[in-house]
Amino acid sequence: MSPELIGFLGIIAILILFFLKIPVAITLIIVSLLGTTLIRGWDVAFAQLGRTPFDISSDYSLSVIPLFILMGMILSYTGIGKDLYRMVDSWIGHLRGGLAMATIGTAAIFSSISGSLNATTATVAKIALPEMEKYKYKPGLSTSSVAAGGTLGILIPPSVILILYGILTREPIGALLISGIIPGILQITIFIITVYILVRKDPSIAPPREGKASNSERLRTLKNIWPFIGLFLVSIGGIYLGIFTPTEAAGVGAFGALLFALLSRKLTWESLKGSLNESVRLTAFIFFILMGANLFGQFLVISRIPVMLTTYIGNLDLNPYIILIGILIILLVLGCFIESLALVVITLPILYPIITELGFNGIWFGVIMIMVINIGALTPPLGISVYVIKGVAKNISLQTIFRGVVPMIIAMIVCVGILVIFPQIVTILPDLMN
Repeated sequence: MSPELIGFLGIIAILILFFLKIPVAITLIIVSLLGTTLIRGWDVAFAQLGRTPFDISSDYSLSVIPLFILMGMILSYTGIGKDLYRMVDSWIGHLRGGLAMATIGTAAIFSSISGSLNATTATVAKIALPEMEKYKYKPGLSTSSVAAGGTLGILIPPSVILILYGILTREPIGALLISGIIPGILQITIFIITVYILVRKDPSIAPPREGKASNSERLRTLKNIWPFIGLFLVSIGGIYLGIFTPTEAAGVGAFGALLFALLSRKLTWESLKGSLNESVRLTAFIFFILMGANLFGQFLVISRIPVMLTTYIGNLDLNPYIILIGILIILLVLGCFIESLALVVITLPILYPIITELGFNGIWFGVIMIMVINIGALTPPLGISVYVIKGVAKNISLQTIFRGVVPMIIAMIVCVGILVIFPQIVTILPDLMN
């Protein structure tokens, strides 16, 4: 068999194993090992298998991942979720549909802290759903606001998946983190506008709430989240101003989170052990996937598939945007069936050379790609966010939740369209860094 045919068979094998629920890292390692063996022999395959784990685990630049994860886990275990919800609610909760808007804002901020879509969705659902049920919000609106808000953590720094994109493509991690700020704010705004439109169309889904928080109460709620604001400004602001590298910023953030937790006495011995345990587990999971992704990338290189596809598409007499839209549609469909991290890992070695050959900005494509894939968190049959909410709100049917998130899915597609038409929204802050 030719190397190209072996490469295509390897990709098909990976997709089949994913659908069979085989762990991502194990799937990538097995297929890469067998594929490399067929093309280059056992000696080369096992040499790569022996070298790659050490290369990944000893790479200094990758220390940004466990440090940012540790920062997020420590803050998550301090109970900042409730403080965030009270703060956002005090400012906009009195508006019609304000509780749903506050839920979106809370989920967006908390997801950027925790770095976990599942943890964010579960935490915010436990806090916000009872409150919205108390004020007679319809289940479709309340659950969709939780689900939509939880997806925003992939954009708002520190985003672990954007860091992984930078590692896999060699795009600057600092610029990638900064690039997600404005798109994240834009997506929050579009979600809130969506809620406003839904409530205007049918006021019964979000009855008005009497009472408005006083200015003193609003300021008091701000005091409870100042550590997060301070850590964000110091770490991400330090990256933007060139004071810190991403790794240094992550170290400052992790130390600052631990210091706040100790001084505020919000972190018990049990919660400290829990945050460290979760940090180690998530870091090991990500590094294991990175090892598999590295082996898979090497396998694709020797199979010559990226070169072949890049050459073929480059010779097509088509507008680059038509090819881009085709790629995004494929990612959208695959995102409905494959978890976002796995999909990024298996598609980037193929898509990134094509995108750069077409003349598109790599940082811009990273934000667009991840946003499109993330839509799968709200769509069947995968719909991770929906199933997490169902686990918390057992009295609400899956059909109700899936119907409720349809407007949010449309809002996400609209946001992607805006970023495709106006790429400067993504690139303006990274360009200013330069």
